[in-house]
This record gives sequence, C-alpha cells and structure tokens, in this order.
Amino acid sequence: MKKIIDFLFETNMLKELNRSGYAFLGSGKESVAEHSFMTAMICFVISRMEPGIDTEKLITMALIHDLPEARTGDMNYVQKKYVTALEAKAANDMADGLPFGNELVLILQEFNAAKTRESMLARDADQLSFILELKKCHDTGAKSPAKWLPFIMERLKTDTGKELAQNIMDSKWDDWWFGNYSE
Repeated sequence: MKKIIDFLFETNMLKELNRSGYAFLGSGKESVAEHSFMTAMICFVISRMEPGIDTEKLITMALIHDLPEARTGDMNYVQKKYVTALEAKAANDMADGLPFGNELVLILQEFNAAKTRESMLARDADQLSFILELKKCHDTGAKSPAKWLPFIMERLKTDTGKELAQNIMDSKWDDWWFGNYSE
C-alpha cells in the first residue's frame, strides 16, 4: 500500500507543475494536471465518436501520458533541443513496486509509439487540449496564439482529431455560455 500512496502523492505534484510553453506564448497558464484532465475529457468524447475504440485504454492514456513529468518536469520544444528527459526511466522508476506498474509502463509505451488507433487518438486529444487553450487565449485578445495554432493543427493525425480541431477553430470559446443567455 505504501507504494500506491507514494504514487498518488507523486501524481498529485502534477497540479503544482505548470506547462512550460505558456511562458513563451506570453498568455495563458495551465498545470500539467489541468492539461491531463482536459485531454482525458476529450478522449471520453472521442470514444463516443469512434466505434470500436477501447474507451478505458484511451482515457487511461490521456490520464497518464504526462505522468513522468512529475519527475522530469515539463519541457517545451526549445528546452528539448538541449536537454533530454529520461522519460522511460522516470516511468519505470515510478512504476517500480506498484501492483499495476507494468500496465502503466506498457500504456505509456503504446502512447509514445503512436501505432495503435487508441494511441493516435490520445495523441490528437493531447493536441486538441492545447488547441482549446490557444483558441481561448486568441478569442480573449492574445495575439501570439495565431502564430502557434497552425503548427499545432499540423500535429493532428486522425480524421476525428482534425474534425474536432476545425470545429473548435470555427467556434468562439464562450459560445457555450452565450448560446442560451437570458436575463
């Protein structure tokens, strides 16, 4: 039980770890845990759009895809040019002694390999979470998301991911709020 509790406390650290790219963006802020939650919610939605998908695996990938960052930190693309995070070692060390540790490592490996349908959809959900944040920043007046969005959109691999992204881009971030507004 001690390893499980330690794992939960370690996972909890993702709430304190901010995603590093926002410093370069000049607007917005998000913790790794907030990002993982949104990615998991997008995976839930995708699982309802895609017949035959292993929903549990898809959502699990989203929840754990950034777990190693509790040990490595969140590195943006500039930092990755100079520093190599030992993500596999971090995942293996984190999983060591956990009764579900092997499953954790295998799911992370599958996500990173991006070969299965679930892993490609989960990776698109990872990018869609960022697209949602960038769109919100853009809609609220930030200028730099307009430069970033085309690069993020290019990362999408699945038709479902591309369709969701296009609909995000065709919407305003607060349409859900004002759509049924009345006094």
